[in-house]
Amino acid sequence: MPEEADIDKNLARKHGIKSILMYPLVEDEMVFGGLLLGQNTNTRSWGDELILKLRIVADVLSSLLIKRRADDKLRKAFREIKQLKDQIESERNYLRDEIQQAHDFENIIGRSPGLMQAILQVEQVGPTDTTVLILGETGVGKELFARAIHKKSHRKDAPLIKVNCASLPANLIESELFGHEKGAFTGAHSRRKGRFELAHGATLFLDEIGELPLETQGKLLTVLEYGEFERMGSSHTLKADVRIIAATNRDLMKEINVGRFRKDLWYRLNVFFIHVPPLRERVQDIPLLANAMLSKLCKQLGKKIDGIPNRTMKELEVYSWPGNVRELQNIIERSVIKTKGSMLCLSDKLDVRTSDAVPESITLLKTLPDMERDYIAAILKKTRWKIEGSNGAAAILGLPPSTLRSRIKKFGVKRPE
Repeated sequence: MPEEADIDKNLARKHGIKSILMYPLVEDEMVFGGLLLGQNTNTRSWGDELILKLRIVADVLSSLLIKRRADDKLRKAFREIKQLKDQIESERNYLRDEIQQAHDFENIIGRSPGLMQAILQVEQVGPTDTTVLILGETGVGKELFARAIHKKSHRKDAPLIKVNCASLPANLIESELFGHEKGAFTGAHSRRKGRFELAHGATLFLDEIGELPLETQGKLLTVLEYGEFERMGSSHTLKADVRIIAATNRDLMKEINVGRFRKDLWYRLNVFFIHVPPLRERVQDIPLLANAMLSKLCKQLGKKIDGIPNRTMKELEVYSWPGNVRELQNIIERSVIKTKGSMLCLSDKLDVRTSDAVPESITLLKTLPDMERDYIAAILKKTRWKIEGSNGAAAILGLPPSTLRSRIKKFGVKRPE
């Protein structure tokens, strides 16, 4: 007999119950309860009429309880279906938006040497599956470079899945990356796919990777090394065919020295790095950027502004731009909204500074070969035509010396007399 039987027996003795009649409550041939009738007389006989009434009451009660249990199960199922529907809808919208945001190089505007180098590196690494680390200050356009790399790859028809590591609480980032099973933690009412699963066969962009908690950094390292991961709450290992592009505005070596970033993860990420220069080092790009933004914003906002006065452009060129390209766009947008005349009038008073060093002007480039030729010429000039060695032009360009000499000949780059 189960322990509950002893408890019921003691309870019956306490209340002077001499005999008990029980009718089982059954659902799908399984007993889920019982209706008990007790009497405190010594007689052990029960009348047929009483037994029949008990049976009728038990059947009615059983039906009511079965209906109540079914309603509870149905409500729970509907809640889970709604949660799953909302999750699928969210993931579908996310993927649709990512697919629609198809970027190549059309939004990377400029002709400065630093920007040209970054673009050439995109061309070099794009067609591969190599992990890329994009370095640069906030607002320089690291995501544009990530999208350009993705569009150059064989995964270009799949979406670029983005995770902003800085925008998620530490207790949610692991679930966001790797997913979770139902019941893995409080609030996990259904299974959820993580970004690594969504990015299978595609590219995963980990923005602001320097913000990842140390514990999650270790799990990310495992995925990068073995291509395997587990959802939270699961022991089942999943495979991840994912190309990783990471970006940060932090100095990761300093983060390693103070114990906030794993050195082994740094080595795993730093296979191929691209430095996106800040806008203050791209002064010659400001007129191109400002005019492109003006044209685009006028169309979006339904304004007609003919251009930017020279004096205004000079103000833009001598400003330090701590917020980089993003700050420039915000200022241009506010100015477009407030301008009433035919020429743009700045809405913000800029704290100008004299530029320490304005980069040497380079002829406006129209094709990638032109950009590569002029960039090679600029690097050769910088190294005084030293091709070989750790600080030679070949090393800076990431090319074998023989390849660099071949390209010098191909592009007709001449050493100045």
